[in-house]
Amino acid sequence: MTQYVSMIRAALILHLFIIFAHSIFSFANAAAVQEHDFSAAKRTLDDYIAKGKLAGGVILVTKDGKTVLHYAAGMQDRETGVEMKEDSLFRIASQTKALTSIAIMILHERGLIEFDDPVSKYIPSFTKTKVLTEKADGSYESVPAKREITLHDLLTHSAGIGYGWGPDKSEWAEAGLSGWYFADRNQTIQEALAPITTLPFPKQPGEAFVYGYNTDILGAIVEIVSGKSLQEFFATEITGLLNMTDTFFYVPKNKASRLAAVYGATETTIMRAPLPANAANFRESQGHYITGPRKAFSGGAGLVSTASDYGKLLNMLLGKGTLKGVTILTPESVATMTRNQIPYIDTKSYDGFGYGFRLTTSKDTDTKGQVVEFGWGGAYHSFYYVRPLDGVVVVYLTQLIPANNLNDWDEINAALREALHYE
Repeated sequence: MTQYVSMIRAALILHLFIIFAHSIFSFANAAAVQEHDFSAAKRTLDDYIAKGKLAGGVILVTKDGKTVLHYAAGMQDRETGVEMKEDSLFRIASQTKALTSIAIMILHERGLIEFDDPVSKYIPSFTKTKVLTEKADGSYESVPAKREITLHDLLTHSAGIGYGWGPDKSEWAEAGLSGWYFADRNQTIQEALAPITTLPFPKQPGEAFVYGYNTDILGAIVEIVSGKSLQEFFATEITGLLNMTDTFFYVPKNKASRLAAVYGATETTIMRAPLPANAANFRESQGHYITGPRKAFSGGAGLVSTASDYGKLLNMLLGKGTLKGVTILTPESVATMTRNQIPYIDTKSYDGFGYGFRLTTSKDTDTKGQVVEFGWGGAYHSFYYVRPLDGVVVVYLTQLIPANNLNDWDEINAALREALHYE
């Protein structure tokens, strides 16, 4: 009997200890979250929605791998009355470029490509390209490129290739190349890009930062080298391994109800973007992400995702290529991606550009020149960045195009920086 009582007492003590330990752990986690006051950031987003400047949005912030803010506000679809949710789906446009750049790094790690490879090694029509130059009288002429374009040039947007919006934009449009939108095409991305080398590019290779079809071409190269579509490569080598179950080029039918509606800013308010059939410009429509041909997998601007999914990708990069025991890249590859690769080029308002990301470097004397932040954004008014030294990942998703220089992100980001105690 005495032994039985002792066993009961020991079991009770163990049970109480487990409850106590769990309480301490929960308190510590709660304290970590409450350490940062995000009320100003949330209030800013709420104010823009209340004033009719945004329909809704989602903010995600992680610190040292833990979610400290995941805030959904406003409406996913104002006209149908669907509220914005944390798992609402967004067209992330140029945020796709990060995954394509990662795909290139994977191929490089496997010895299948080199950064200084000429693009013509994979797409022979790039052997000889042309450049549009302005003459003294203001007219333009096409001249041969000084050298071949390399994968390095594409990764850093220094290939001289734009989006077809230059003085010869009518010729680019006639070739089916005018802007980043491919979701309407009943073609593969390789087929859609085929005419590009028949057109002159805006700048000489390696001489200027020109934002354009560079990453779409990289996506085509991933397909050629791997023998897989870009959709399949992402699913088997990146998104599937990271459990990014809500990231895809075209929305599965059973998830269509979660896709946020697109709106466009006017001078005073926002208007719902039209359906593609009624749109003069597919980029500023609801798009073909549910009902389109589903053939072109645009590595430059084609994906749909959620804040949570994209946060997983960025936390993998924060973890030097590994997330929760799953390795996508080596630390060396991540370091290469987040180091200024074109110090010889003026990258305008950025401190430099890596393989897929704009860079911000420290201005402090002790750490001057060290990369403190890398990131990018998307055409539907979305933004993200990673701060490696602070262990911070930030994702902000909306669906607004055009945004007409709306200042919401600058204000939200300023509030986030104050809450997280960095400038």
